[in-house]
Amino acid sequence: MQSYTIGQAARLLGVSPDTARRWADAGRVATHRDEGGRRLIDGRDLAAFSVELAKSGGGEEGASYTSVRNAFPGIVTAVKLGDVAAQVEIQAGPHRLVSLLTREAVEELGLEVGVEATARVKSTNVHIDRA
Repeated sequence: MQSYTIGQAARLLGVSPDTARRWADAGRVATHRDEGGRRLIDGRDLAAFSVELAKSGGGEEGASYTSVRNAFPGIVTAVKLGDVAAQVEIQAGPHRLVSLLTREAVEELGLEVGVEATARVKSTNVHIDRA
């Protein structure tokens, strides 16, 4: 399972590293330490926290999340696989994006809950890039 540093988690949540650190210190999101002593957040824990945060509207005051060139970097929060098609949900800061794509594409990209990915939006299509 992929883990994220406080800085990476902050970027995915659309907040400052200080805010993410305060949330970790307060126990709002679980962390563990790697061999080098860095605090890491498990991808599944970060995905669950990002959904909770978006529902509560608890982002940083005055923070804005922008889609430069229609790219939304975020974390995969849900994957529903069918026989041929799949549905992937990404939480990108306060934005929840859902894309329908082939099962084969999901498997090739290695998309699963807790993985960092970027949703790219063009008109009514959402494309997913593995980070």
